[in-house]
Amino acid sequence: MRILRAGDHKRMPWKNGKGETVEIAVSPPGASIDDFDWRISMAAVAEDGPFSIFPGVDRTLAVLDGNGMLLEIDGRAPALLTTESAPLAFPADIPVTARLENGAITDLNVMTRRRGLTHNLTRIDIDGVAPVPLPSPTCLFLCHRGTVSFRRSGETGTLAAGDALLIEDGTATALDIDGEARCYLIAIVTR
Repeated sequence: MRILRAGDHKRMPWKNGKGETVEIAVSPPGASIDDFDWRISMAAVAEDGPFSIFPGVDRTLAVLDGNGMLLEIDGRAPALLTTESAPLAFPADIPVTARLENGAITDLNVMTRRRGLTHNLTRIDIDGVAPVPLPSPTCLFLCHRGTVSFRRSGETGTLAAGDALLIEDGTATALDIDGEARCYLIAIVTR
């Protein structure tokens, strides 16, 4: 397990140059926007416009802050994403346009190469002690708002807002969490 502190997340321009992304984790380590196997990031979206195209990649988005955005995904009905809606999965290699509902938003973005990986993004609201099942050997637990402490296999630690815990081992089964926070669990799964 490795704690990834918010202040250490890597900032970089969007692929289309119209904004900035905050990279929380990427595999393999040091991979670029063009050659990652999986990538987890956050971005502030301040204006309407098209998403970057990523050939051979699947993506899931969740709105972390703001009033929401309407996604127009090629071949689908428009979908409104808010802080309370379920994360939305879609291919990253088809045209997608975003329209903000009422001001800027911040989103959480998970992407995996379709050729060998898939992923699942789940929002978890913590209020007290809760076991969080880890469905895959590779998981990332992000504390978006609040503070939580964690315990697994004798290891303990604390996550503040923006911090993440990256778990990359085959023995992961559950993470014991205590606190009051809005969190997100990302499972990266080998096909």
